[in-house]
Amino acid sequence: MNSTYDVLLDRLQVAFERIAPGSDPVLRHSDRGDYQANGVMGVAKRLGRPPREVAEELVSALEIADIAEVEIAGPGFLNLTLTTHFLERQLRQVLQDPRMGVASTAHPKKVVIDYSAPNVAKEMHVGHLRSTVIGDALARMYRFAGHQVIARNHVGDWGTNFGMLIEHLIDLGEHAAMASLSIGDLDSFYRAARAKFDSDDEFKERSRTRVVSLQAGDPETRRLWAILVDESVAYFAEVYAKLDVTLAPEDVVGESYYNDMLSDVVADLDRAGLLVDSGGALCVFPPGFTNRDGDPMPVMVQKSDEGYGYATTDLAAVRDRVRTLGADEILYVVGAPQGQHLEMIYAVARMAGWLPDSVRVEHVAFGNVLGPDRKMFKSRSGETVKLVGLLDEAIERADVALASRQSDLSQAERQHLATQIARAAVKYADLSTERQRDYIFDLDRMIAFEGDTGPYLQYAHARLRSIFRRLGTLWEPTDVHFALASAPERDVALGVLAFPEAFASALAGLQPHRLCVYLFDLAQRFTTFYEACPVLSVEPPLRDERLALCEVTARTLSLGLSLLGIEAPDRM
Repeated sequence: MNSTYDVLLDRLQVAFERIAPGSDPVLRHSDRGDYQANGVMGVAKRLGRPPREVAEELVSALEIADIAEVEIAGPGFLNLTLTTHFLERQLRQVLQDPRMGVASTAHPKKVVIDYSAPNVAKEMHVGHLRSTVIGDALARMYRFAGHQVIARNHVGDWGTNFGMLIEHLIDLGEHAAMASLSIGDLDSFYRAARAKFDSDDEFKERSRTRVVSLQAGDPETRRLWAILVDESVAYFAEVYAKLDVTLAPEDVVGESYYNDMLSDVVADLDRAGLLVDSGGALCVFPPGFTNRDGDPMPVMVQKSDEGYGYATTDLAAVRDRVRTLGADEILYVVGAPQGQHLEMIYAVARMAGWLPDSVRVEHVAFGNVLGPDRKMFKSRSGETVKLVGLLDEAIERADVALASRQSDLSQAERQHLATQIARAAVKYADLSTERQRDYIFDLDRMIAFEGDTGPYLQYAHARLRSIFRRLGTLWEPTDVHFALASAPERDVALGVLAFPEAFASALAGLQPHRLCVYLFDLAQRFTTFYEACPVLSVEPPLRDERLALCEVTARTLSLGLSLLGIEAPDRM
């Protein structure tokens, strides 16, 4: 089905096209009616005519009586109020549509999304939260829209640190090392290796020799390296499962994957005449990037010792994602400080011909997670907060909150529900913040069942489902008539029908918070409706109409939350 917004926009565009081809109605939601078309002023300016006169001509040209009533306001704004007949027609369609009015794209794309990216043999911490949660929400949204998503978890699994990590593994013994890594004690393993490297010259020399063996492809060294990688990836998978993130071990394509491509990257850049010798290092100087002194900034692709840096790996990744994977879009869900680096990588890739203009590449930047002191979120001891510890604390808080409420849930059911609530609390607090902004991590606020929180939306859904449980019989939405006689009923209907528009806006802007804003507004509309409009105590056909409004609202909340990676429990 076509969304309410699209149906209205199509009719408006026909009328605007007759009077001023190529003009935009500029359709927006409005408190003065349901929508307002603000494009009249622009058309009047183009035509050199009074706006009011143009507005009157447009109203005459509009074939919209079956959809909305139109009123000219001010100098020429068009206020549009949707008719009850049109709303009823749209609601009937939504009742039969599991996608709640969102059509699958007619032009599916192959979209590579690079997100999460922890480091092997290091614990996932709060710094990985935003990339993981935002990236996973976008992956879910793109898949729902009908696109093919290729997730890329670009883990740090290569480099000089692996010399000391492998030597530490050897010192511990493979069995003891694997036992340590398998229980997720990655930080202790890494810190112990680092401490020995910093204090023991003999260990340091062994580590450096081991790096050479690793880079040369020594089979035994590669086998030991693979132990570190495999155990770490398995642990990452446990973290993702705990957070209900769709990333899987097969999505891990780390730095090592591109290692054998790096010499070809340099050779391609050389053949293209882009390499410049800068103090023995080979660099590309993309135009438009300068330092504070106005000097051109380089992208170093080969060091003076003939080694490669992470910029070379990033270039290899772009090249592979376009050439091998056939990406139409590439999204990098990476912190804002990496913005200039990524822009320079894109520029070099375009100069080399690896990134054609037809391929969209986007840095999905995000801000930081802050503590109550508005500084980077740390533990009381000053250490970076582990992601698993953060989730465990959220689950404990949710369980305490549930224990304080009267419920007939079993202990196992309560624990499962506490996990669902904790995930919702953590994810929604992140996703409901405009991603470019920092936000304060406050579990007390996040876990609350009131206010703009994940648990509040879950509770709204559970209240809706409780209505049907109290009904006591199976209810089927057959031949429902929507009179929408009261303002709360009409507001809920308008809220439900705005879902496709909200989803499209969130996806187009790569801004999950827009979907959060919509869902919170819909939950508030339902709360007003719930308090003003009895459902079970009224007689048919009014009861069926209100049950149908409850049904489409519950399904919309559930679907919207699922696109954010949040579950919608039926009971709370």
